Amino acid sequence: MTARTERILIIDPDEGARNDLDRYLVSRGFYVHGYAGIAEARRLFEAQPPDVIFADLPPATISELTACLKDDGGFMPLVACSQVSGAAEVIEALRAGASDFILKPLTDKSVVEDVLRRLFDRVRVHRLNQQYREELEEANTDLRAGLAELRADQRAGRKVQMKMLPDRQVILNDLAIDHLIKPSLFLSGDFLDYFRISEDETLVYIADVSGHGASSAFVTVLLKNLTNRLQRNLRRKSSDDILYPARFLERINNELMDTGLGKHATVFVGIISASQRRLRYAVGGHFPMPVITFESGEAHFLEGSGPAVGLFDDPVWEEYELVLSGPFQLLLFSDGILEVLQAANLDKKEQQLLELVSGGRHTIASLNEALHLDDKAELPDDIAIVSVSDIRLAGIDLQSVSVNDAGKPAGAG
Repeated sequence: MTARTERILIIDPDEGARNDLDRYLVSRGFYVHGYAGIAEARRLFEAQPPDVIFADLPPATISELTACLKDDGGFMPLVACSQVSGAAEVIEALRAGASDFILKPLTDKSVVEDVLRRLFDRVRVHRLNQQYREELEEANTDLRAGLAELRADQRAGRKVQMKMLPDRQVILNDLAIDHLIKPSLFLSGDFLDYFRISEDETLVYIADVSGHGASSAFVTVLLKNLTNRLQRNLRRKSSDDILYPARFLERINNELMDTGLGKHATVFVGIISASQRRLRYAVGGHFPMPVITFESGEAHFLEGSGPAVGLFDDPVWEEYELVLSGPFQLLLFSDGILEVLQAANLDKKEQQLLELVSGGRHTIASLNEALHLDDKAELPDDIAIVSVSDIRLAGIDLQSVSVNDAGKPAGAG
């Protein structure tokens, strides 16, 4: 008989019956220990707990023993072995906690083999379940630790991302500029910026990076880094790419292609000249197009198109120009704005957006309130809005604006 690894404990005050069962189980290859009572067997529980117990004990003692075994958290089945006169005694032993019952004397020992086969199947299943639970608890512990670390990283990332955004409600070259970003996740894949590139010209752009979350937010860091470099290059007179919207998109495209992140973005970039009353802009696949309103209150989308940045090696962008014949307001949106508009199709959503901003003089706060953005627990997509208003249309008295407010680029220290 091949040796087995299972350990069996016999508790039986009848020495003859105990030894008889002991010899049979040993012949079947099991490790067997036999004792006359629980007190003598207790040392085995402490040293090498058995896999199965055969016991000739009163129901009350069986109940106490099985209760102790359950408290240990394992599964150690007990087989009651007794000489009884009726079914009621068998039922009483099973109700006390016995997993099975064998009638003494054991004339047919193959019954023992059948009982052990069933019990060992249950023992194996229980131990596998216990192992899986332990592994799951360990995995959950690791997961909770990982989530805590991720939340900490996201909080840090959000602080960094918020610090990269320009100041709100600033005056740049007679333009009143404000913005709003509402991320759908903890971090946003939308980004925007505006700053003076000369005493006459102000650059404003909005970008929507593909995807959501940390990977998309990382690209916004690249965008901010690039615009800072382009501004430094202009000051050093090493490059004037930032003065031309199409070349600005080329630089962003090259930056994204070089990273190999597989990320692309839609971008709208415009440069407004205060003296020439002119908007020059380029479109990198951005949608919806910015909405412009003049003093009459009529709103319409800007014209233009172009490929998204980060998809092609040598794309070409056209530069557009619009004469700003009177006081105006320019509103830039990321495409998440369309997700919160209640309309049946895209055409109707665009029309609803035009109706929303028609009449002019819409502030970021009023747009936020009109769209009920603060009331939405979860947004389907990131939302970014930039408002650029002629101070004459915005109703701002430039004399009341301090030199620091009127003269510094947005985001400057």
